Amino acid sequence: MSLAQYLYCLQGVMQREWLRFFQQRSRFLSALVRPLLWLLVFAAGFRAALGVSIIPPYSTYITYETYILPGLCCMILLFNGMQGSLSMVYDREMGSMRVLLMSPLPRPFLLLCKLLATALVSLIQVYAFLAIAWCFDIRPPHWGLLAAAPALLLAALLLSSLGLLLSNGIRQLENFAGVMNFVIFPLFFLSSALYPLWKMRESSEWLYWLCALNPFTHAVELVRFALYQQFNLTALLVCLGLWLLFSLAAVLTFNPQRAAVRG
Repeated sequence: MSLAQYLYCLQGVMQREWLRFFQQRSRFLSALVRPLLWLLVFAAGFRAALGVSIIPPYSTYITYETYILPGLCCMILLFNGMQGSLSMVYDREMGSMRVLLMSPLPRPFLLLCKLLATALVSLIQVYAFLAIAWCFDIRPPHWGLLAAAPALLLAALLLSSLGLLLSNGIRQLENFAGVMNFVIFPLFFLSSALYPLWKMRESSEWLYWLCALNPFTHAVELVRFALYQQFNLTALLVCLGLWLLFSLAAVLTFNPQRAAVRG
């Protein structure tokens, strides 16, 4: 296989994801509604009760809305990664992925194309959310929006690969929603997306360690520091290592012959 053929495959997979994204406008709107509710409704109620002190990467006291902005960006990545996994459940049975698997292209490359396409679609949704937040005077530094792009891409790949790994074990499509809710909500709420870890530690030591060991926490912190043009080496290494681990496990456990829907 030549390099041009690999690139042609990547282009085809990405075009299909873009077409699906533009045709499913409700998916785009729902991806924005969830974080906007937290940003504009819940944060308004929590603002007085939850003051955030000076903690890295911030150099001054910040509002609660400013603190939760990176976590809400990662919320979009999380939900979109899981929705991308849902499409994989269809694709491996009767969709385009089943057709692509008949080609001589390596399976790991095909799955990587799927992950990359899903991650890039997620980035569009995140920056749309940031643009709306900007209109409500929640504004990270200008250069931070650009510096955060690699961090957001890595976080999107990490969460998409986790979703793909989970989808490999789903035998019935009806079970997907339950499994995803069992994964999404603990990942989101047991993280630093909504509350600083030091506040968690004041409440409960074991709860703090659950949040500190949560992969989603490291994705949030990687994006948080990048938005303020700072580098979090620990978060980067954890996210990079887990992405490689989840991707390898997803490739090894991927079974295109497994039926997506069984009676």
